[in-house]
Amino acid sequence: MTRTWFITGSSSGFGRALCLAALSEGDNVVATARQPETLEPLVAQAPDRALALGLDVTEPEQIDPAIAAAHRRFGGIDVLVNNAGFASVGAVEELEDHALRQLMDVMFFSTVSLVRAVLPGMRERRRGSIVQMSSMGGQVSMPGFGAYCAAKFALEGLSDALAAEVEPHGIGVLIVEPGAFATSFGAARSQVSPDSSHYADTVGPQRAAVAGMNGSQPGDPAKAAAAILHALGEPSPPRRLALGADAIEHIGAALDARRAELDEWAPLSRSTAR
Repeated sequence: MTRTWFITGSSSGFGRALCLAALSEGDNVVATARQPETLEPLVAQAPDRALALGLDVTEPEQIDPAIAAAHRRFGGIDVLVNNAGFASVGAVEELEDHALRQLMDVMFFSTVSLVRAVLPGMRERRRGSIVQMSSMGGQVSMPGFGAYCAAKFALEGLSDALAAEVEPHGIGVLIVEPGAFATSFGAARSQVSPDSSHYADTVGPQRAAVAGMNGSQPGDPAKAAAAILHALGEPSPPRRLALGADAIEHIGAALDARRAELDEWAPLSRSTAR
């Protein structure tokens, strides 16, 4: 069956890689970006199966018209990929209110709006997949990435509840947790908080790491896209899909530490019963 994908943040990175992978499978793709002209080379590869739309995910009034355009062109949306986002670095004390709200608008609130917009059609057809592009930072929080990880933690919490709600309607939810991949995640696409110099030891290395990102990260976005398509094609797709050896290692270590702490303090925890 030919599927129709609706992908946000399609101009680069995972979004672009997913567009190309879906088109190579013979599927239809609705590629969206704030500057739709950046998507012209992508559409040119399969003009009969690709539609480029301008969409700023933080502008709610643009969402319903974009969904309607996808329905007019292809008859419905089978796979929603919430991919739009950017990096953020800075200590929690250094975060600026307007920047934090902008981050949450892009990385969390817009995904809620898009999910609500596609669900009526998916429920009616009793099928569909929602792909939430999270991060290993959706399970592991590190100094300097508090804002970014907070957005991803929120996304994962929402997605766990969503998955249970929509499963009876034939709709699946896949939370993707990449590690370091050769995307535009770096200084050019980052929200960088003012450096107070108070956190040079803990946040300084993270600032330097983000500033030095130049596409040399070990992960291959094309292989990530292929892995996502593979997972979605399985009879029982996973709830979470970690991508990259670093994601496996960091998430695994965090889960082990969390379980060990839970067990260590269980007697005190249990002592609170009446």
